[in-house]
Amino acid sequence: MQQNLLIDIARWSERPGPRGIPSVCSAHPLVIEAAMLRALKEDAALLIEATCNQVNQDGGYTGMTPADFTRFVAGIADRVAFPKEKIILGGDHLGPNPWKHLAAEEAMAKAETMIEAYAKAGFTKLHLDTSMGCAGEPVALPDAVTAERAARLAAAAEAAIRGENHTTPVYIIGTEVPVPGGALEELDTLEVTAPEAAVETVSIHRQAFERAGAADAFGRVVGAVVQPGVEFGNENVIAYDRAKAAKLSATLKQLDGVVFEAHSTDYQTPEALRDLVSDGFAILKVGPGLTFALREALYGLDQIAAFLFPEARKQTLAAVTEEVMREEPANWGKYYHGSAEAQRLQRHFSYSDRIRYYWPHPKVAAAVEELLALLDGVVIAETLISQYLPGNYERVRDGEVVAQAKPLALAAVDRVLEDYFRACRA
Repeated sequence: MQQNLLIDIARWSERPGPRGIPSVCSAHPLVIEAAMLRALKEDAALLIEATCNQVNQDGGYTGMTPADFTRFVAGIADRVAFPKEKIILGGDHLGPNPWKHLAAEEAMAKAETMIEAYAKAGFTKLHLDTSMGCAGEPVALPDAVTAERAARLAAAAEAAIRGENHTTPVYIIGTEVPVPGGALEELDTLEVTAPEAAVETVSIHRQAFERAGAADAFGRVVGAVVQPGVEFGNENVIAYDRAKAAKLSATLKQLDGVVFEAHSTDYQTPEALRDLVSDGFAILKVGPGLTFALREALYGLDQIAAFLFPEARKQTLAAVTEEVMREEPANWGKYYHGSAEAQRLQRHFSYSDRIRYYWPHPKVAAAVEELLALLDGVVIAETLISQYLPGNYERVRDGEVVAQAKPLALAAVDRVLEDYFRACRA
């Protein structure tokens, strides 16, 4: 049985090698491929995570169960020759959130089934998030109830793989982040997690795990989710201020064997990412920032194709996505506000990047396929790349990136990933 690659992440800073790890939170095949190619360059392990809404026993919004997602990732690994033993699969926000409209016991039973499926499918990093109220409960639950439910889920995961030849999972606790999918409101400032709250979270969970007969599982709690003061809204990014997080970082000395996990680190500067890792936020989660970069590249290629082959398509990719998002607003309607013009801008260019929910849509997927097929084999002029994909221009000029559609799309995602992997280096 392989030892969990994250089991001693709190000790990584004491020896040569990485000091942290990026967490790639995406189910887009091009994003995952780009992440594998970057990890190959870095000779690094790769952490890929799926959320409870994205992947669950009912299919989630991707249509994939945990076992399906495992096979999906393995297929990409085979294609790019990435070693499977260096893949870490994580489950994010595992809890009753997809079923919180149900009564608590019914929702928790569904959550137990979900985490059992994640554990059996080979996910070895499990974030327990039971903070949300279910039908008839307050929106946010008391810490003791949250910890009790988290311990219940950990016990279910442990039981699901007991006696099996599975790598034992590590656990992440704590919930001081927006709900899965992102914040519902615009954000101007954030309160950094109080140091005493972080310590209390770990203490309460330790007691709850012991009561649930899952003390051994608590020994594999390697991270706690806290708010270091980073987030993004539709139009703004709240940058990391290490001075404001200094007292929180100092509490890690009291939490032996635990690091902090930072959610919503998308769009932070390379310097901020390095500071986060240096300050003990050793797991850097990024998702929308990657699909935002991919959307930029696809839209740039869309404009190039429209210029080169003006009569070849009935609709541009941008026109198709606009049509589909207007017809089916469920994934953006409650997040984007303002005038019709403002909402149109946000549908395509929001930092929240809720367009990412529409890439699997049959009409949108077909439009992407048509775009890439139209440009297949076309060597794109450097001057067009300068105009429509300026972030890739220097890499193309230097011979690092082939001036063709798919390599250009992968390179756009890689530019973001490179900042994360560099931040996590020793």
